Amino acid sequence: MTYINVPDFRHDSPECLGVLLINLGTPDTPSVPDVRRYLAEFLSDPRVVEMARLPWWLILHGVILRTRPARSARVYQSIWTQEGSPLLAIARRQTEALQNLLGDRFRGPVHVALAMRYGRPSVSSALAELRRSNARRLLVFPLYPQYSASTTGSAFDAVTCELRRWRWLPEVRFINQYHDEPGYIDALVASIRAHWAEWNEPERLLFSFHGIPKEYFEKGDPYHCLCHKTARLVSEHLGLPPERWWVSFQSRLGKNEWLTPYTDVTLKEWAAAGVTSVQVLSPGFSADCLETIEEIDAENRQIFMDAGGKTYSYIPCLNDSPAHMETLADLIMRHASGWPEVTGEAADSSTRARRSELARRAGAVL
Repeated sequence: MTYINVPDFRHDSPECLGVLLINLGTPDTPSVPDVRRYLAEFLSDPRVVEMARLPWWLILHGVILRTRPARSARVYQSIWTQEGSPLLAIARRQTEALQNLLGDRFRGPVHVALAMRYGRPSVSSALAELRRSNARRLLVFPLYPQYSASTTGSAFDAVTCELRRWRWLPEVRFINQYHDEPGYIDALVASIRAHWAEWNEPERLLFSFHGIPKEYFEKGDPYHCLCHKTARLVSEHLGLPPERWWVSFQSRLGKNEWLTPYTDVTLKEWAAAGVTSVQVLSPGFSADCLETIEEIDAENRQIFMDAGGKTYSYIPCLNDSPAHMETLADLIMRHASGWPEVTGEAADSSTRARRSELARRAGAVL
């Protein structure tokens, strides 16, 4: 093991609290080679595909990465913007907003860095950014409201894998989930009501969450339960009766059974049964991305309308809305409780100078 050293350390260097935001990821461009590289990294994660490595490697490189990248690239091209990937553009705005909010609230220096679990900016590069800022305390915040081993657990793996290479580790805390956080629920409720004010209330409201294989749930992953709790809390706040809202799961891969009911199947069945108006939201995503913009707002819209539906609308993710950013900032403040940047005990310039002088007297080379 080769460790990353800190050769430029000075005893009078100001410390800070580092906040690492992590989202899933995106290819650098919607080109086939970049999409292939992204999918290879994503689908090679043993948290994502829990299968014996050799058979899966043969399937992945022998079949999937030979066929899927071209199809996926065309879909990415349909949502790409002048800012590039929608997910990355929104994540950058979220990072900037949180940096501003936390800078006003913390009583010591704080540095917010953005990472993608797959693709760039990588977890490794974001941690290096925080190391250069002399972040002696690190709060890791995967932006997945509902915990799953395949998302939040994978983010933990990536962070700890990188930190294994550091000689001098920071203090580390980790936010696992916020599926029932009151501010998060209130922000979702407000976004739905704002959508209703423009589009009226639908016959049914569908909460569509990203799916995971049913096998993962049966092995103890709590994701399914957390998704249902989020939807129930939002529906209770809206005063919706049980027959007007539903939970479904999207984005399945392969032939094995995933969490049901499936979003596309549900929408098709509803339209065939005479449901004419539907609104769909994806509260498991903290930012709009391929799975919401193309799959929910385009592909599933077409499925519902082709099956006889009349009115379909998608309620966007919370993205960088003020209510969402306030909720995330509150969570960060709470999880950083007791650290010097919160208590106001962070070393000022005179304290650092005194510390440096004591180190010099003890023989340190400054």
